[in-house]
Amino acid sequence: MSGEVEFIAPDATVQQAAEMMGELDVGGLPVGSAEDLLGVVTDRDLLYRVVAEGRDPTRMRVREAMSAPPVFCRPTDDIRAAMDLMTAQNIRRLAVRDAGGRTVGWLTLADLSRRLLVESDTVQQALRAATEPVA
Repeated sequence: MSGEVEFIAPDATVQQAAEMMGELDVGGLPVGSAEDLLGVVTDRDLLYRVVAEGRDPTRMRVREAMSAPPVFCRPTDDIRAAMDLMTAQNIRRLAVRDAGGRTVGWLTLADLSRRLLVESDTVQQALRAATEPVA
């Protein structure tokens, strides 16, 4: 997970959200603050709730486009629990909240993929086999 989480305010415009996503090279942003996570706005939210509906991104607010309530896991959850939650909720980004409800991290499919590629002996063996020269 990433421990450095960038939040966007719910009253920001969706254009500002799109600009911030581009600057950070991310596909979603948590809405609110670490203490008060309200939802998540994603590139898909912007596509379906703004572009597809012909809404004005300079006038529409993030709170109108975000997905809520936020889905989260705990820092103590194992990787399988986080993956199961993401699969069950059909999401690509997951807030990590401590027992007090503070958002302390952000977990993405990219984070999971990197972890699985590095730590899975099966995947590592398959990659080695696929890249070895054929005799």
